[in-house]
Amino acid sequence: MFISDAFAQAAAPAASTSSSLLSMLPLVLMFVVLYFVMIRPQMKRQKEIKAMLDALAKGDEVVTQGGVVGKITKLGDSFVNVEVANGVELQLQRVAIVQVLPKGTFSK
Repeated sequence: MFISDAFAQAAAPAASTSSSLLSMLPLVLMFVVLYFVMIRPQMKRQKEIKAMLDALAKGDEVVTQGGVVGKITKLGDSFVNVEVANGVELQLQRVAIVQVLPKGTFSK
């Protein structure tokens, strides 16, 4: 009495496929924007960090994640020794180094 009967209509197959493609278009556009705004710059930054860590050499002046400034005295595969004062060396992981300073900026 209150609910009327519903009848299904046959839809044209060509209109159905084009409307489904149009309905997926915003999702695809959002992924493309997400890639160029977030994912690609992050991957580029990771490559730069990896290149910087691979290029470390003895005598480089560096800054650690904790803000400690020092000069590299020994290099290992995953650890470096950083001299922060005369006779004071810290052993750190390579990934703890965030920046290589220009020569001559660190004076003890």
